[in-house]
Amino acid sequence: MLDVAALLRLMAQSSGSDLHLVVGSPPLIRVDGELRRLEAAPLTADDTALVAHSLSAAGLPSTTAGNIGRPVTDLAMGNERYQWISLEVSSFQLHDSPHFAPDVGVLTNLAPDHLDRYPSAEAYYADKRLLFRNARADDVWVLNADDQLVLDLAHGVPGRRVLFSLAKPADAWYDAPHRVLRLDGESLITRDQLHLLGDHNVANALAAALAVHEAGVPARLLGEGLRSFRPLPHRLEPVREVGGVLWINDSKATNIAATTVAVLAMQRPFVLLLGGRHKGEPYTSLVRLLADRCRLVIAYGEAGPLVEQDFGGKVPLERGTTFEDVVARARRAAKPGDAVLLSPACSSYDMFKNYEERGATFRRLVEAL
Repeated sequence: MLDVAALLRLMAQSSGSDLHLVVGSPPLIRVDGELRRLEAAPLTADDTALVAHSLSAAGLPSTTAGNIGRPVTDLAMGNERYQWISLEVSSFQLHDSPHFAPDVGVLTNLAPDHLDRYPSAEAYYADKRLLFRNARADDVWVLNADDQLVLDLAHGVPGRRVLFSLAKPADAWYDAPHRVLRLDGESLITRDQLHLLGDHNVANALAAALAVHEAGVPARLLGEGLRSFRPLPHRLEPVREVGGVLWINDSKATNIAATTVAVLAMQRPFVLLLGGRHKGEPYTSLVRLLADRCRLVIAYGEAGPLVEQDFGGKVPLERGTTFEDVVARARRAAKPGDAVLLSPACSSYDMFKNYEERGATFRRLVEAL
């Protein structure tokens, strides 16, 4: 397998300058065992992009690579030169990169995922812990103070820990009564200035701010990067509002934890599009979250029968057939003031080649309404 660390060393040598790495091992926005995390995910794509965006906004040449979509090999073979790389690394990539050693590592949460590939959540977490396998005393680890699984995973790891929290003062934290994101006691931005849906994205912004601060950017310069960042495609991405109904593309939500986060982010009644290829987790944990404001679940794809079985009649549910049928059913069910949320909690491989194609198809169908 290709060793990411070896490639990065090669890039640094060929660039003739210091190359630094900010990395997150995305706990995939999964929530720990039962969905707890509130779901902020670890240098997930939003985190990864927000780190690079904020570094660039502060004048430090930066880019993204890795699991976010751009292979590290593209950077190794290209002519671009960067001071920092913000790299999203999956558990599989960590497993196959024995010399991987970031300067700044970000772990936003831990929750089960890929249980169709791993024999247990513990085996999945063991690969996540490989983020720290080459830890050095001068490394920095950005950790979620609200997630005990994250803190336990990083226990005893060499390096300096900096913490972010939504619940209490930390190195970076959300001052909920005043709706302000703070770092080292300084105000970064207000909640209204962060153009991302959901509390989990507040946590992501705090994690990114800490990582960028550790890269040498003063707190006073971080606000502009946070303010000017916009949602990435397929990640709680508002597509358009039609007849008073807001359509949201969260196709990247390929597991229960990610869908949980999306559901918690909804501020209006909603229709949920749920289904695809099953990944091993039961859907029962979603029932309680959907009881209050979910107008209807439209279950589709290979997982449709399992979703219906797990929900057991406790949530209004219809079964969709084609993806066009799913969108048509959602349009009939949604009322002005509602949202339609595509947040499938499944992979896309039963109907599409990847989650991007699924999200692009959703966007195309919505834009044709």
